[in-house]
Amino acid sequence: MTTHTRKETDFLGEVEIPASALYGINTVRGVQNLTVSSRQVGKERALVMAFAQVKKAAAYANRDLAQITTPQCDAISRACDEVESGQHDHEFIVDLMEGSGGTSTNMNFNEVIACRATQIAGDDVRVHPNDHVNRSQSTNDVVPSAMKMAAYTMLAPLVQELGSLALALEQHSKDFARILHLGRTCMQDAQPMTLGQVFGGYAALTHRLAHSLASAREALRILPLGGTAIGTGFGAPAGYKAVLYPHLCRVTGVNYEPAADSFDAMQNLDTFLRVSGELRTVATSLGKVASDLILLSSGPHGGLAEVRLPAVQAGSSIMPGKVNPVVPMSIVQLGFAVLGNDVAIAQANQAGQLEINHFEPVVADRLFDSIRLLNNGVRLLRTRCIEGLTARVDNNERHLLASSALATALIPHLGYEATSRLVKESDAAGVPLREMLSRRGLMTHDQALVALADAARAQP
Repeated sequence: MTTHTRKETDFLGEVEIPASALYGINTVRGVQNLTVSSRQVGKERALVMAFAQVKKAAAYANRDLAQITTPQCDAISRACDEVESGQHDHEFIVDLMEGSGGTSTNMNFNEVIACRATQIAGDDVRVHPNDHVNRSQSTNDVVPSAMKMAAYTMLAPLVQELGSLALALEQHSKDFARILHLGRTCMQDAQPMTLGQVFGGYAALTHRLAHSLASAREALRILPLGGTAIGTGFGAPAGYKAVLYPHLCRVTGVNYEPAADSFDAMQNLDTFLRVSGELRTVATSLGKVASDLILLSSGPHGGLAEVRLPAVQAGSSIMPGKVNPVVPMSIVQLGFAVLGNDVAIAQANQAGQLEINHFEPVVADRLFDSIRLLNNGVRLLRTRCIEGLTARVDNNERHLLASSALATALIPHLGYEATSRLVKESDAAGVPLREMLSRRGLMTHDQALVALADAARAQP
């Protein structure tokens, strides 16, 4: 069987490329030299869309400023539409973790779009990867711009998922509003509260996480595009930015804006680090909630067993009937991964040198990974755990009544020292404080419940 190829040459020599491939020699060099992971650029749908949108908007701007012809612009635009729709994802074969500072990635897009544009336009129109598709641009402003646009797109579903999780937690705060619960500090019995208040706290946290992430997302609308290689704008015609950004906003439907200082925008990746920091906060904060759920559902006979998590799968290959809190466990584990990604992004942010940061590929790889992990994890936490969670009312009340939490409610009636002595006597005798109070004629069972309920619902 004959494999049809074509040959392309650069300063290093000749390379054979599949005849049907849209990419060219720069892409092949990038694959040969820089493939270190299994994640090709073409698998990052949001990034592919962002590159196509950048190249399309640039083509319109270059046409308006007489840098390319109208037929060239039309052909590039149509090729970009195909790329944006996903028709050529298999052509973007450069590793997302490539180490060229993004040059191989940018050239992969330039070559594919140029080749396809030439096919669309026919023999009368020549479209070159550098001279036309990459006109008025450089890798140094295109790659971070496309990364920001991709992250902006990817974060929208995550913000929505956090909002949905917050609403599910909020519903439990209402459903459990009258269930008395033993509050604990330092893993010891503390004060009475309601189980609804516990979940209300989780809901408030999740609403806040969604709001903070949405705010950080907005900073991604500020792009370095138009700064070309180092921020001077050299290589682009006068007035390029003023023409480019309206086209970009029209193409994307998003109000992207040029950075106030192009040199800052080219030199620094701190916006990505701030977004990563918010993702880390989401992951570790929800990890704390997940850890609480693991404790509250522990048992069901040898632990707290104050909430019942949905049973989603068998918990053991050897212990029949055992059911583990696998979804919360997964969220805790997810937090470890996102925290590690954040460390990598922080290191990359610091390692930039002089006028650019050439470690953008690892930032993209780790940031996109964190967004995906959280998007999937938050959805699973809501649908496979929180929405089906129920309260074990009897266990909540029994633990509270058996504890010394009632002591705080007694202080206004008996004073701190007298109450403290009663707690010590109760503990020494192995008798619940509520029963000790009943024996002494200080408080009946019903009065104890009322006192606990009043204490639980007290508001300053």
